[in-house]
Amino acid sequence: MASADIAQKRPAVPSSPEPSTPPESGPKAAEKPESLFLEFWYSLKGNKAAMVSLVVIGILVLIAILTAIVPGILPYDPYAQDLSASFQPPSAAHWFGTDQQGRDIFSRILIGTQVSLSVGLLAVAISLAVGVTLGAIAGYKGGAIDTVIMRIMDMMLAIPSILLAIAFMAALGKGVDKAVIAIGLVSIPEYARIVRSQILSVKENDYVAAARVIGDSDAKIIFRHVLPNVLPSIIVRATLGISGAILDAAALGFLGLGVQPPQAEWGDMLGRGRNYIFSAPYTMIFPGLAITITVLAFNLLGDGIRDAVDPKSRRR
Repeated sequence: MASADIAQKRPAVPSSPEPSTPPESGPKAAEKPESLFLEFWYSLKGNKAAMVSLVVIGILVLIAILTAIVPGILPYDPYAQDLSASFQPPSAAHWFGTDQQGRDIFSRILIGTQVSLSVGLLAVAISLAVGVTLGAIAGYKGGAIDTVIMRIMDMMLAIPSILLAIAFMAALGKGVDKAVIAIGLVSIPEYARIVRSQILSVKENDYVAAARVIGDSDAKIIFRHVLPNVLPSIIVRATLGISGAILDAAALGFLGLGVQPPQAEWGDMLGRGRNYIFSAPYTMIFPGLAITITVLAFNLLGDGIRDAVDPKSRRR
């Protein structure tokens, strides 16, 4: 009995507490974006105009790919001429009508998607490659190199882009490949100035100074440490630049300096249809709508990307 009383009076040993998890601050973890890309995507999804534009661009890209790899997908041969069927108005047989040579306008607009998108993408690629490199060198090196490069860019910007493109076409000759080069060259100054201005504000940061201290070369610092921080601005400008390149390509095609017959291109179709604006207006209306919808889609997508990467630019 005495031992039982001692056992009852002995104080209980407290059990070790279980490790407590720190409370979450802010929104729940499940609601937090897992990466910067997801944060960007969630922001872009909130922009309905940008998402509709993204769908439209996706459809255009799909059309360009399918018309290139599937020979029989078009309702008519876009290059087959039938003068007995010329200037037929839109109907169930020919949705957009036929042109002066009896070719199906709907099929030619679909096949023309290849040219317009490829010219826009390749021209922007040329502008990016040259403009980003020149702007990075000018902004990072400064001094005489900066002065020479930017004065050349200023001289190019002083001339309207379409006139400068026509001048390059006069030197290079006609053709879609020449149009790509000409359009790409005239857009170089815009990318160079954007990249230079961004690098001027980035190159004095501590991580750039640390890279210099450990002995990194200028090229490594520019392309590994500096350019990734100005990438959002470059992406926004490139998206908007595609629409400008498509417009310039259409303008050159309208003037007869772009693609050459019988290749189908929206600007060339627009230029050839202008002689029949009163007798057969559909020969101009549908190519014009194709250009308008494509350019508007890239512009709206570019605005949406800008708002997503830079919250300060969002409209209230």
